[in-house]
Amino acid sequence: MKLPVSEQKGARVAQVTGRIDHALTEEFTQALKPLLDSCTAGQSALVLDFSGVVYISSAGLRVLMLAARQAKAQRGHFALAALTPLVQEVFTISRFNLIVPCYATVEAACEVLGT
Repeated sequence: MKLPVSEQKGARVAQVTGRIDHALTEEFTQALKPLLDSCTAGQSALVLDFSGVVYISSAGLRVLMLAARQAKAQRGHFALAALTPLVQEVFTISRFNLIVPCYATVEAACEVLGT
């Protein structure tokens, strides 16, 4: 899984697409690893653009929870943006939006988290 990254208003934005389910969690974890390793204090915030994610399973949520914990431990800033309606519903029902900051748009996330 490739996560194309761009810079926007002082934040790194990684584009995530497709399904994040049990079959792809290891691949998703490995794709996130280098991005999370540099998500530290004094570095650019990491925003995952979820506008292209059509489904996320509990296994995918676990990857995001661990990513949020790692970023927090490193004093970095990590957030999600532009969740599709189905993914937003999963986050709302599971209250996952209380674990990982979620923004309506990538632009809004970058405004808050960018330097």
